[in-house]
Amino acid sequence: MLSRLTRPQAVAVCALPAVALLATAVFAPLPFTVAQPGLTANVLGDHQGTPVITISGAPVRTTSGQLRMTTIEATSPNTHVSLGDVIDGWFDTDRAIMPRDAVYPSGESVKEIEKHNARQMQQSQNAATRAALRYLKLGGEDVKVTLTLADVGGPSAGLLFTLGIIDKLDGDGGGGDLTGGRTIAGTGTITADGTVGPVGGVALKTQAARRDGATVFLVPRAECADARAELPRGLRLVPITTLQGAVNALTALEKDKGAVPSC
Repeated sequence: MLSRLTRPQAVAVCALPAVALLATAVFAPLPFTVAQPGLTANVLGDHQGTPVITISGAPVRTTSGQLRMTTIEATSPNTHVSLGDVIDGWFDTDRAIMPRDAVYPSGESVKEIEKHNARQMQQSQNAATRAALRYLKLGGEDVKVTLTLADVGGPSAGLLFTLGIIDKLDGDGGGGDLTGGRTIAGTGTITADGTVGPVGGVALKTQAARRDGATVFLVPRAECADARAELPRGLRLVPITTLQGAVNALTALEKDKGAVPSC
């Protein structure tokens, strides 16, 4: 009986429930996902053997340099994320612990999430095409743009798709060289009127960009602080709020003159 136990024994017995609770907390699933730098893809080139941007109905130019869209890779919504994973992620600059609802729509199955991401990607591609043709004052009835990027979902490639279309088009109103031979990376949603929006995960995307050779990263201005948090050495941040601002910044970099905004 407890009354006959020595003091150390009594303490040990009383500690058992606390140890059990701690073990439960450490290994219990939590509503988070673990994210890390994902793939990048040059929208001016091919991805998995297929051109990312195909244009017909208007002259196109041979491009130089690269415009790389960036992604993050996240554990599936069904993956068990424990307190130990959260603690490890807190100290690991190559990983981030994000609320599951910030990455995946809540209450949906894996198949529904995949469909949701595919819809977002299609909407992003449509908006990018409209924004680029509107910027170049070209009619969508004459110019056909096809965007293909397998195994990537979500809306965050919108800005880079738009810049890629502009960079490829030639002739009257064409975009001309936007990269100056550089490897430019970035992220951001786009609307048909050229407004650039935030996307999340930018600190991981900057790491993916630098890993794949980028020296300049276009980031939605609202996410400058997040991008600076773990900024890799040798990567220059350029904040963007509009398509026109992005083109202006890249033109200034290419010609090595004019003001280039910074975070």
